Amino acid sequence: MNLDLTAQDVEFRNEVRAFLDKNLTPDLAAAGRLATSVFIEPEFTLPWQRILHARGWVAPHWPKEYGGTGWDEMQRYIFASECARAGAPGLSPMGLGMVGPCIIGYGTPEQKAHYLPRILSGEDYWCQGYSEPGSGSDLASLQLKAESDGDDYVLNGTKIWTTHAHHANKMFCLVRTDPAAKPQMGITFLLLDMKTPGIKVDPIITLAGEHELNQVFFDDVRVPKSGRLGAENDGWSVAKYLLEFERGGGSSAGLEAVLARLQKHVHADSNSDMALVRRIGELSMRLEAIKTTEQRILSDLTSGQPPGPAGSMLKIQRTELMQAIDEAGVSSLGAHAAPYQPDAWQPGANAPILGPEALVTGMARYLNNRAGSIYGGSNEVQRNIMAKAVLGL
Repeated sequence: MNLDLTAQDVEFRNEVRAFLDKNLTPDLAAAGRLATSVFIEPEFTLPWQRILHARGWVAPHWPKEYGGTGWDEMQRYIFASECARAGAPGLSPMGLGMVGPCIIGYGTPEQKAHYLPRILSGEDYWCQGYSEPGSGSDLASLQLKAESDGDDYVLNGTKIWTTHAHHANKMFCLVRTDPAAKPQMGITFLLLDMKTPGIKVDPIITLAGEHELNQVFFDDVRVPKSGRLGAENDGWSVAKYLLEFERGGGSSAGLEAVLARLQKHVHADSNSDMALVRRIGELSMRLEAIKTTEQRILSDLTSGQPPGPAGSMLKIQRTELMQAIDEAGVSSLGAHAAPYQPDAWQPGANAPILGPEALVTGMARYLNNRAGSIYGGSNEVQRNIMAKAVLGL
């Protein structure tokens, strides 16, 4: 396995860096640097999405015929890594990273023609209607009822932990269309408009004090059957296909950037505890191991080999390292981790900051990222996948 970049890769990396230097404004870079979770407010992500869309770089993983870049695996990896290192705000993954590929894989020609251009441009902003009260990790137990009525489904029930539902104008949603069938067999995948009468969005404030999550209520909501993706009662197949995109891909460059800021702060602080310095060194070694694994998987993908259970392994390692970095960050803040200062999390804010500016979002990141080992399939589920696929248990 050769981990060195080719001359063509270096040339492409330089092209990406030049683009970022020219187009990534200070406000957009600050939004990426101050992000407290995977999801950044659309007031920052959508302008960056429009810039990428104008360049033709907004959907690196899509097939070229649908608006993708035509890049190979290494180019996509380089692009993601350089964006993270430059501090570019991550785009919302719901449209570009999740439902978009599903529409490409399962959509009718009419659905593709309608939705895909709007996803690329950011005209449609999506949320995910999966989890329900009492039906989180056990997704197949969902109960949101969808009854057939002519050309429509009539929806009654609720979804919870719905990220950015208060911003979204579209939702992709799993509903129960056959309550008599086995749990995974009576589910249908729907695309719906969030402005449909009967939909109510209530906020859920996170531990960090932020409004990112919501509970969504459906009261006799009529959804046209033309919004169904895939066959009726076969939504589980579509959902599994989507999870391949939710769990796979990506790079550890974002973790590298966060760890670099923490290292700089700790090494510059003459009062830093040597145990913390050693702990951060150990985190750096874990990061290098993950980067090597990413390169190994990338090499397999480039040669046409599937990654297999490695995606599950990386999901575990990345999220657990992320949480360990957050814990070290909170430790380094000491008493400065306690003040609640959300005004300082906003790009361009003039609010006074208590504690080191580089780590102002440290506690908020710690609280929000506790969910990292749950969303996208809990790490316990990922370990079960590896136990079956690798150890044959």
